[in-house]
Amino acid sequence: MDMKKLKSWPEAAPQLIAVAAGRAPADMVVTGGIWVNVHTRELLEGYDVAVVDGRFAAVAPDLSACIGPDTQVIKANGRYMVPGLCDAHMHIESGMLTPAEFAAAVIPHGTTSMFTDPHEIANVLGLEGVRMMHDEAALQPVNIFTQMPSCAPSAPGLETTGFEITPEDVAQAMTWPGIVGLGEMMNFPGVTHGDPKMLAEIAATQNAGKTVGGHYASPDLGAPFRAYVAGGPADDHEGTCEADAIARMRLGMRAMVRLGSAWYDVESQITAITEKGLDPRNFILCTDDCHSGTLVEDGHMNRVYRHAVDCGCDPIVALQMCTINTASHFGLERELGSITPGRRADMILTSDLKTLPVEQVIARGVTVAQDGKLLADCPHYDWPTAARNTVKLGKALCAADFDIAAPAGATQVKARVIGVVENQAPTKALTATLAVTDGHVGPDLAQDVCQIALVERHRGTGAVTNGFVSGFGYKGRMAMGSTVAHDSHHMIVVGTDREMMAKCANRLGEMGGGISVWQDGAELANVPLPIAGLMSDDSAQVVAERAGKMVRAMEACGCTLNNAYMQHSLLALVVIPEIRISDLGLVDVTKFELTELFE
Repeated sequence: MDMKKLKSWPEAAPQLIAVAAGRAPADMVVTGGIWVNVHTRELLEGYDVAVVDGRFAAVAPDLSACIGPDTQVIKANGRYMVPGLCDAHMHIESGMLTPAEFAAAVIPHGTTSMFTDPHEIANVLGLEGVRMMHDEAALQPVNIFTQMPSCAPSAPGLETTGFEITPEDVAQAMTWPGIVGLGEMMNFPGVTHGDPKMLAEIAATQNAGKTVGGHYASPDLGAPFRAYVAGGPADDHEGTCEADAIARMRLGMRAMVRLGSAWYDVESQITAITEKGLDPRNFILCTDDCHSGTLVEDGHMNRVYRHAVDCGCDPIVALQMCTINTASHFGLERELGSITPGRRADMILTSDLKTLPVEQVIARGVTVAQDGKLLADCPHYDWPTAARNTVKLGKALCAADFDIAAPAGATQVKARVIGVVENQAPTKALTATLAVTDGHVGPDLAQDVCQIALVERHRGTGAVTNGFVSGFGYKGRMAMGSTVAHDSHHMIVVGTDREMMAKCANRLGEMGGGISVWQDGAELANVPLPIAGLMSDDSAQVVAERAGKMVRAMEACGCTLNNAYMQHSLLALVVIPEIRISDLGLVDVTKFELTELFE
């Protein structure tokens, strides 16, 4: 049952009323379960739930009157009946999967609603790319809502994207059926300084009665933060400590707190609820970014929920944080997020509330997964050639493209170095004294300083921006490259050897995008991502296996960082401090300005 076939509440009301009154049979009745009521924070034993037209019609101790000859009866046998889980902020592209394959991967984990910001594809294909994601999302058997990306480029003047998003684009998207708001407003300096373009995008969203997503990636909770909140963003997921969560909630924002593949921000912030005793209604759980390996091996929102419980959160409160709190935030409390009359019939049956084994998943009144096995079809969109032909290098690259010339006459230089921080989005602005050989500066593996290059790939200019990065621990002659490079999604290549870096970049061009790891002249592993250079239309299992080989190849090159690929893909994210690389040069994100490679 896709979104087009799901009746609205008004359309379904006659049947909902007839079933609830016992005058008509339900399509499905789940009997004898423990009703987890997220409105009242109660566990109510011995309840039945009746479903008709994809929506809950009634919840009561005895709904046998709703059972007709064709009613599907599911015996809960004392299990908990839990609302389907909602992911409040996420990027499907980060899983390296299309919306269809992402849905197929997360449905067995109990996720039935996702609020997605496809700003990755927006940077590559613009509004048309967003429409493609929106249209495939609308085909799925679960709820995938789309937030219109706000910032492409994320930092105007500091990077060049494949396309730019305009206020006119935002206003147009607000008329699409699956658009629920504006994606994360990453250009927080633009908002705090009253940039007319950013405020026009926010206004177009608010005038449509929809939610403005936030992204305030600064530790400054003073005047700049107050100005940002005054501008209209209604939530934020960039908090990393308890004070961040408290500050956001006190000013009427929702603190969206993430556990993704590389983000571990729940434990440090949930103490605002578990220890400080703040009202949890404005605390929401999300993933932000989950790669395919995490989805296959560890789960999705069920993983975030379990982690919150392990951090001391009451299980029903944690459930509220990934069901009703999310629905309320997006103005959809009357549509989903609880097992109550009229809402979409999205439900999990589980035998244990603490560990939440997902034994059966019902979405819109249909069983879509049982005991970890997907039972529903997740239809694919027909992605056009334009979406599969996005890597344009302009020329074959050679080692000389990765040369870094030293200042005239220098025997050594003091270079600015991007410092990777394990499990966190921010980087450190480091410096290193590097030797000059034959007029050029190269990596220094003794100091764990590798070379990084950003290769322009949208317009085929052949331009390469070179710099240095530390923290990966690479050894020997190697290179690792990716066309996933948040948010502009040019090509990022990190390496210890310029010839390996050239081979890696050219290989990515041949593949039409993806990830490639090279060592001693040979490719060790690759992950083809032909759609926009960001996604594969293979299954999560296939992509996860390839990604696993990629991770092992990185380890073979000396890297021991947790989720090192995610760190690699964020090295061009010029809206998160402290220092990044773009096609225009090295960016000091504490000042939002370009800076020189050498001091």
